[in-house]
Amino acid sequence: MNKKYYGVIPPIITPVDAQENVDDEGFRGLLEHCIQGGLHGIFVAGSNGETLALTQKERDNSIRIAVDQCGDRVPVMAGVMDSSTRRVIENIKRLEQLGGKCAVVTSIFYARHTSQDETIRHFEKISKETNVDIMIYNIPMFTGLSLTANTIEEISKFDGVVGYKDSSGNFPDFQKLLTYFEGSNFSMLQGATVYSMVSMLIGADGFVPSIAPLFPKLFVDAFEAGGSKNIDLSMKYDVLLRETSKILGMTKSATAANKFALSTLGFTHKRVIDPQDPIKKDEEKNILEKISEINGMYEAFKASL
Repeated sequence: MNKKYYGVIPPIITPVDAQENVDDEGFRGLLEHCIQGGLHGIFVAGSNGETLALTQKERDNSIRIAVDQCGDRVPVMAGVMDSSTRRVIENIKRLEQLGGKCAVVTSIFYARHTSQDETIRHFEKISKETNVDIMIYNIPMFTGLSLTANTIEEISKFDGVVGYKDSSGNFPDFQKLLTYFEGSNFSMLQGATVYSMVSMLIGADGFVPSIAPLFPKLFVDAFEAGGSKNIDLSMKYDVLLRETSKILGMTKSATAANKFALSTLGFTHKRVIDPQDPIKKDEEKNILEKISEINGMYEAFKASL
């Protein structure tokens, strides 16, 4: 097997300045931190990257920076999701011009979904219009449609479809798909951190945690434990990963929590794009305490090995 997309691939935030334009220097610093920290790829222009809140120009700019900074060192998956097939194809054409090699595609959104078949047709037409890799992204909380395992199987038959990122939380379907794609080059990525370690133990290729840039070694070590099928060690890492996820629930906006937490690395600002609720001072204090607690837990855990 020769899988291109595997490991810990964070859906990266998009740092912005006061005018809500991409902070080029800060973004590059954060991306470099991820690469040097051993993370295996970058997912740019996703929901955590506030991609639909950016202007089209700045959305393209975030992808351009990520592709340029990462180069050939780690793969970049770029979100091209939109509200119609034609709009997605136009986004992919811009991605091609920017040098991008992997498009992350959801079902359409802000529409009355009629069937699973509409999304199969959506991917079929897209696959005929590009030669870049296509990653299926199932995130029903934002699209309004939860893709079934059968739908994923049908979409996977189209040219260029290389993998699946599952943020649906439907673990039985994820298990079914792991069996279906076993022994293939199709990448299975778990998008729900709560299922990351158990997914690795039963054959997943990686996971997509938004807080990973804050604790890169912890997440890489957890991935390696899961990949080695060490159940006892993996379940211990599972406890730590679930603690990191609590950070995202410590504000009204998970993005605000994530951006503040990552801003403590010193590369980027905590600013979110209007009109999202910004983080409050007491929430900042609580997150700082949580980060310190997790770092302490991780150090104690490593010392016990």
